[in-house]
Amino acid sequence: MKPVHAVGIDLGTTYSCIAWLNEHGQPVTIPNEEGELSTPSVVFIERGQPVVGTEALRHAIVSPDRVIQFAKRSMGDNNRFWKIDEQRYSPVQVSAIILRKLLKAARNQLGEIREAVITVPAQFSEAQRQATVLAGYEAGLERIEMINEPTAAALCHVLGQEGLAFSALAIDEQLLVFDLGGGTLDLAIIQYKPEEVRVIAVDGDLELGGIDWTRTLQDLAAGKFIADTGNDPRSTPEDLQYLALEAEQAKRSLSVRPQTKITVRSGGVLQSYTILLSEFEQACRSLVERSELVVKRLLAETGLRWAKINTVLITGGATRMPMIREALKRLSGRTLNTTLSPDQSIAHGAAYYAGMLLADRGRAQTVFKGSTARRTPSVRIRSVNARALGILIRDETSSERIPHYLLPPNTPLPASVTHVFGTVVANQTRVRVRIVESGTAPDRPHVVLGDCEITQLPPNLPEGTEIEVTISYDRQARVHVTAREPLSNRAAEVELVRRENISDEGTGGPQTLGQAASSASPAAPASSASLAKATAAAKASAAAPAPAAERAQRKPTSDTNDGLDVRDLLEQLSDFSPPGGSAAFSDQPVLLCNTCGKPLGRGGICPACRSSNSPADTRRRPPRAPESRSASAVSKPNTPAKPSPTPKKPAQQDVNADEFWEIIDGD
Repeated sequence: MKPVHAVGIDLGTTYSCIAWLNEHGQPVTIPNEEGELSTPSVVFIERGQPVVGTEALRHAIVSPDRVIQFAKRSMGDNNRFWKIDEQRYSPVQVSAIILRKLLKAARNQLGEIREAVITVPAQFSEAQRQATVLAGYEAGLERIEMINEPTAAALCHVLGQEGLAFSALAIDEQLLVFDLGGGTLDLAIIQYKPEEVRVIAVDGDLELGGIDWTRTLQDLAAGKFIADTGNDPRSTPEDLQYLALEAEQAKRSLSVRPQTKITVRSGGVLQSYTILLSEFEQACRSLVERSELVVKRLLAETGLRWAKINTVLITGGATRMPMIREALKRLSGRTLNTTLSPDQSIAHGAAYYAGMLLADRGRAQTVFKGSTARRTPSVRIRSVNARALGILIRDETSSERIPHYLLPPNTPLPASVTHVFGTVVANQTRVRVRIVESGTAPDRPHVVLGDCEITQLPPNLPEGTEIEVTISYDRQARVHVTAREPLSNRAAEVELVRRENISDEGTGGPQTLGQAASSASPAAPASSASLAKATAAAKASAAAPAPAAERAQRKPTSDTNDGLDVRDLLEQLSDFSPPGGSAAFSDQPVLLCNTCGKPLGRGGICPACRSSNSPADTRRRPPRAPESRSASAVSKPNTPAKPSPTPKKPAQQDVNADEFWEIIDGD
C-alpha cells in the first residue's frame, strides 16, 4: 500500500501555508520553491501563465492590472472575477492556482498527494465552503476535508506539546480562540477534555482583517501627502499599489516600534512621512472596537463570563499589533497565550486533523511509524454551525418572503431538522422548498442557498398528504437535503439547485448545481470524472443562457446529478429577491406543475401551461399547519412514521385561505 501523507493547508487571504505530519506525528511546515514558509496569496498573470507568491507581489507596482490579491474575500461569489488578457479568473480559479503552488512544493518533497484538509473561517457560508472544495479539486486533490480555522488553532494548542502520539488529554480547559488574519476575524470558545475537543460557539467578521488596518494606514499617509502636494496617491493603480506595499511594511514596523516612516509617491513627487504608533492606533480605533464587539457578542450569546475562560489563545498575523493585544487584555483581564505561531499554527492544526482522520480510517500504519502508529489518539472533534439554516416562507401580514430558521447557530454538528409539509393539491408529484442560511452577522441579511426540488412522489396522493423534508448540516457544515412520504415510506428524489451568489441581498445570480444528497452524513469523495463534471458545471453556471434553438436540441436530462444540465435548471427558476424583515407568517412549500414543472397558481392551475393539477376545488380546505422535529441525525428511511395529529396553530399563524394559495415564486 502506498504511503498516505497527512497534509493540512491554510488557504489565507494574504498568506497561505501548507504542513504535513511526519512519521513521529509532528507537524512540519513545507517551504515553497523559494524556500519561504508562508506564500503570499497573490497571483500575477504573465503571458497567460500564473506566477504565485513573492514574485507576483513584486510585479504589483509595475503591473497592478495583472495582479490578483485577496481572492478569499470573494470566495463563493461568482459575480466577481478578474479579467486579464480577455481571460476571466474567478475566486475559485485564483484559489486553485495558489493551492497548486503549495501542492507542487509538497509533492516535490513528499511525493504524490491526493487528499488534504483545508481550513476555512468558521463564518464561511455553505456556498463559500463549496467554492473552497471546488478550488481544491481544480488544484488536483481528490479528497478534501475542511476544518474551521479557530478549531485548527485549538488543535495545534492541545496537541502541540507531544504531537499526535499522545495517550489522552491531561486536563479539562475552556479557551477562547482569537484568530485575526489578513482578511477575516474568527472567534471560537472551545472546551477540551480527555478524548474530546468540543466547540461551544463561534463568531467572527468576514470583512475584518489585517488588510483593513493596512488600508487605514494608507489613508493616513495619503492625507498627509494631499495636504502637502494636492495630489492623491490613490488616484492611479501604480501609485496606490506602491502605497499599499509601503503601508504593509510600516504596519509591521509599528508592531515593534513606536514610530516608522512611510514613503508616498504621486505625479513624480516622492515624500516620506513619520507615522507615530499613537496616531495609527487612533485612526484604527473603530476597527479595534469592531473586534471587541465580536468578542462581547460571542460571550453574551453563550452566557459565559470571563471567569469561565481558562485561556485566551491568539493567532493570525494581525494579532502582532499591540493595539489588538492590549484590547484583549483589557477585555479579559488576563495574560494572553501567545505560544502559537501566528503564521503556521492554522496549517499545523489542519495537519493534525488530517492525521486523526487517517487514523480513524485505519490507515495509521501507512502514515506513522512504530509507537506513533499504535498511539494515535481517538480524540473526537465536535464542531458547531456558525449560521442558522432554514427555509423561506411567506409573511401572512405583508405577503413578503422571510426566512424561517429551523437549525439555530451554534448547534452541535452533525445536525438536522425534519419539517412536515401538507400538500395542498391532490395528485401532486412535485414540491419546491427554498433553503436559506442566516447572514454573516445578526444585522446582515440572509443568504439563499438554493431550491430543493422534490420529485417522484408516489402517484394519487390525496390533498393534505404529509411530506417530510429534512435539511441537515454535516460535520463540515455542508448542507444536505432529504425528503420522504411517510405513509408509503418512499424516499423522494431531491435536487438542490445552489445559488452561488452570496451577496448580502441574496438575489438570484449565476448559479450552479450541487450534488443530490440522501443522508446527513459527510459527502463521500467524488470520482475524478464527477469532479471534472462538477467543475464544468460551476463554470457553465456563469455563462449566458443558451438560445432557444440550442435548448431544443439538448437531450433530455437524466435523473442523476451528473447528467443534469445546469442552464436548463436555471431557466426553469423564476427571479427571486427576498426582502428582509420579520413578522407573523405561515409555512408553505412551492408546488410545481406535474406537466411542465413551473410553479402552480391558485386552485392547482398552472399559469404557464394552463393545465389543472387538481380534479376538484381544493381551496375549500386549507392544509394543516406544518410541524418541525429536530434531531442529531436524519430520520432513518426504514422507520415507520406514526400518523401525527394536526398541531394547534399558534395565534400569530392565522391562515387566510386565499393568502395561503399565493405562490412564493411569482406566477
